[in-house]
Amino acid sequence: MKLFLFLFRASRTQFLLAVIAGIASGLSSAGLIAVVNCALSATTALRMSLGWSLVAICLIRLVTGFASQAWLIRSSERAILGARLRLSRQILAAPLRSLEDAGAPRLLAALTDDVVAITTAFFSIPFICVNTAVVLGCLVYIGWLSLAVLLAVTALMTTGIITYRVPIRFAIRYFQRARESTDALYKHFRALTDGAKELKLHFSRNQAFLTELLEPAAMALQRHSVTGATIHAAAARYGNILFFVLIGLLLFVLPDRIVIGSGTLIGVTLAILFMMGPLESVMVALPSVSRANIALRRIESLGLSLTAQSEDLRIAATLAPRPDWRRLELIGVTHSYRRDDEDGNFTLGPIDLALGRGELIFLIGGNGSGKTTLAKLLTGLYEPEAGEIRFDGQTINSDNRVAYRQYFSAVFSDFYLFESLLGLQPPALDELAREYLKQLQLDTKVQVTGGKFSTTQLSQGQRKRLALLIACLEDRPIYLFDEWAADQDPYFKDVFYLRILPELKARGKTIIVISHDERYYRIADRIIKLDYGQLVLGQFRIEESELMTQASQAAQRRSDIR
Repeated sequence: MKLFLFLFRASRTQFLLAVIAGIASGLSSAGLIAVVNCALSATTALRMSLGWSLVAICLIRLVTGFASQAWLIRSSERAILGARLRLSRQILAAPLRSLEDAGAPRLLAALTDDVVAITTAFFSIPFICVNTAVVLGCLVYIGWLSLAVLLAVTALMTTGIITYRVPIRFAIRYFQRARESTDALYKHFRALTDGAKELKLHFSRNQAFLTELLEPAAMALQRHSVTGATIHAAAARYGNILFFVLIGLLLFVLPDRIVIGSGTLIGVTLAILFMMGPLESVMVALPSVSRANIALRRIESLGLSLTAQSEDLRIAATLAPRPDWRRLELIGVTHSYRRDDEDGNFTLGPIDLALGRGELIFLIGGNGSGKTTLAKLLTGLYEPEAGEIRFDGQTINSDNRVAYRQYFSAVFSDFYLFESLLGLQPPALDELAREYLKQLQLDTKVQVTGGKFSTTQLSQGQRKRLALLIACLEDRPIYLFDEWAADQDPYFKDVFYLRILPELKARGKTIIVISHDERYYRIADRIIKLDYGQLVLGQFRIEESELMTQASQAAQRRSDIR
């Protein structure tokens, strides 16, 4: 039922037209039976007119059946497209913390496996609707022949449907378990691709991963799917047998209970035999509908949880960052989360911090001290659990958080590199990109044409340089670099710290650098240290002339290497 409601909401007009056409097709099927039944005892003259009636009804059934299927296929595809795009928009609009809590395997399973399950069921819906209409049409014909027989047939069919639902409930439970196993399997698939190097280098780990994680999850999915499908098949066979029981009752029992003519008995028997094929087709398609209903519930539950906390992306569409901003403040900001290696929650803060325009700040601290979490709070990717963030005196909340993020360009340690300069439209974009490629010594590896990179298949250090290029092209007021230099050789570390950062600062940019490179701390205006979630402030300034000297030395070293 949930699947049909979803289809109805996606395209009401086409769905209603398809239902009406399907009903017409079913009634025309009943008309075919009536014509055949009448022709069996008709005179020669009447048989000729019945023949033309048969031709007309066949044409009606052809047209209405095709129209019903065509409308349902069109509305089904529209509903599938809407589901994909809506879920994608919800993921884009959801808070980062919600996405991290949901986990990539669950999101990928929803976008792929669940949508495929719904797609498969949607292709069955046109046939289910038409065949159901045929069954209803046959019942109408039986009622026209004999109301008493219709009541008897309806009573037996109702009993059969009720008893049929009992095993179906067990089948649905196994389909639900299979869907839950899919999430676990996707998690292991991700480990398989992300950890391929580690698995290849350690044979025992390789085999343990297969036998202890991947195979049990895959076998659980197979076991639950096979059990559910087997129960469904057994229930379908049971439903099919009920029709033969019904025919037996009509032929051998019912004539002794009520007065029924031979013509009526033949007509009812023909109608029941005609119903068997369509009803069996419906039963065969029901497992895919059951899976689709489960998938739809999973998607909707994920979508609802995301929508409840979603942010309006439209408010940032026409807003541009103001280059004359003055002050960014964190006042009593805290954020808690659970870490895999600890029993309790890790709490960052309370943090009291103020940043000004044009500052170069180093954020330092040990691993796990909360540096990246603080960076996500600063950039508006995380929402503070307590305290507030103020930007030029204005409190950042759900109404302006998306616009606030537009002030930041960031390269996180787990950055993702897109294959094109999406969303960037400055004048002479390709020329600017090529200039940066030369500065970062990537011009022999990567070309830019029409805002697209020729390749992103580079080393990790080169990929980070490409991410830095994109950040520079964004030209935002505030920059954040999370361990950018960790994968760079000494030369490019000098280029980054002694040339690029001073150049950005000279352009009035505020720069926050998460770094363990102690020998470059001297270039910072301030050093901010985190110690297990608690803030320790420090300050260190150097003369502008020294920065210029260092930038000149870096440029000379670059020239020597070339």
